Amino acid sequence: WELKGKYPAILDQPVARELFDEGNILLDQIIADGLLKARGAYGFWPAHSDGDDIVLDDPALSFPMLRQQTAKPEGRANRCLADYVAPAGDHLGGFAVAIHGADDLAATFEAQHDDYRAIMVKALADRLAEAFAEHIHLTARRAWFEPDADPALEDLHAERFRGIRPALGYPASPDHSEKRALFQLLDAGRLGMELTESFAMTPAASVSGLIFAHPSSRYFTVGRIGKDQASDYALRRGLELSEVERWLRPNLAYDPE
Repeated sequence: WELKGKYPAILDQPVARELFDEGNILLDQIIADGLLKARGAYGFWPAHSDGDDIVLDDPALSFPMLRQQTAKPEGRANRCLADYVAPAGDHLGGFAVAIHGADDLAATFEAQHDDYRAIMVKALADRLAEAFAEHIHLTARRAWFEPDADPALEDLHAERFRGIRPALGYPASPDHSEKRALFQLLDAGRLGMELTESFAMTPAASVSGLIFAHPSSRYFTVGRIGKDQASDYALRRGLELSEVERWLRPNLAYDPE
């Protein structure tokens, strides 16, 4: 729809208001008739950091991480997600959520030559998956380290709370293939979630990631890395450098051989 603006001010635009109202009508129908199903899981496990690796104690599993490698002004650290896990006696969380049924519902609308609602149902499913991820993150924080957490909606939107839930394959941890370990840890197959050969998640309306409790944890972008770090990362992952370069190509500050 290519609409630009911030909510709720964007609703002053007639086209945006019409889209918002029609989206809510479809959402009400989805809820009333149970047309989409939400499934998800989270957990947290004893863990510690070892250099730039996050190591789970039980089950024995590790998440090798990447560190920012570009020059920073004095006093600013080159961040790595492993920095947010203590060298001993800490925990790491993880989650996976999915909205099922969007493709089938969209196909029903397409069969009725209603491309508008076919597109809208997929957009709603994506938003519901993100909302579910936010809900499960709050649930995990309450169960883990913030039992009385009750943030206002605007604080959730602005991420004014303790902890982060970075997705694997995105700026702070750009290797999509790390999702395999997370899916194994959560037994995501029981949720009807799978990974493609390129480690995209199915169903399409899915969100997964790690959960960190450190009070200073922040989202960041790893950015470009040199061959020295790529080689070290390959060693820590037990993979050939060429395999690592395949998954990290957008982050490489050099041309692979």
